[in-house]
Amino acid sequence: MLTLSEIWIYPIKSLTGIRVKQAWLKPKGLEYDRRWMLIDENGKFITQRENPQMALFDLAIQNQQITITSRRNLQQIAVPLSITTGQNLQSVIWDDEVTTIEPDQQYSQWFSEQLGFKCRLVFFPENHIRDVDPKYAFNKEQVGLADGYPFLIIGQSSLNDLNSRLESPLEMKRFRPNFVFTGGKAYEEDNWKNFSIGSVQLKAVKKCARCVLTTVDPQTGIKGREPLLTLSKYRKEGNKIFFGQNVIPLSEHDNEINEGDEITLG
Repeated sequence: MLTLSEIWIYPIKSLTGIRVKQAWLKPKGLEYDRRWMLIDENGKFITQRENPQMALFDLAIQNQQITITSRRNLQQIAVPLSITTGQNLQSVIWDDEVTTIEPDQQYSQWFSEQLGFKCRLVFFPENHIRDVDPKYAFNKEQVGLADGYPFLIIGQSSLNDLNSRLESPLEMKRFRPNFVFTGGKAYEEDNWKNFSIGSVQLKAVKKCARCVLTTVDPQTGIKGREPLLTLSKYRKEGNKIFFGQNVIPLSEHDNEINEGDEITLG
């Protein structure tokens, strides 16, 4: 039996995730997942790839706000879960240019001070458009500020297999999935097509190529060599290293997904 064991959302792109017991399916993915991000002075998105110190913020959702705490100095700020007004800014995420909103410069100033360089915190509203790569879309699906797809799923068996090859085991949070499941064989998600989590229908479309972000220790913000070094020995195809499966929704939005839901293939 395949069971959904963990659900994760990442309210601010490339900052710490929040594990939740249930989540709502929305047009761009899970509700509140990667609707905010930091951009530089040129409007380009900022991530832990170049700025691993971004790992050193803890996030919590309280009273319709995201509370962000700097682990280095314990300073805090709270931003709304969603906003509708502010300054429109063009932001670049990979090959996409999207219209985002900077609601209040005080948030941008706080992050600039914490990170030590000028940046802006922007929001991507649900009604703004960003298409999934048409090569992998089924019905013109949308995505928020995730790298390319609304969801990422990884089997616990896959992580267990990887950890059996590592000197020091890693937590699943290193790989930033939305969904984790128990049961089944290691890496079986590689071959999934259509599947359901509870009553929500989904489609696996593309194995997830992994980057240096996976080498950032989420506790310390320090880059290492693992897990890419080990994964490269048995999960490399061409010049890419794969771990996890990208997923799009087939169900209409406003469906609920719960930890403990059964996963059905086909």
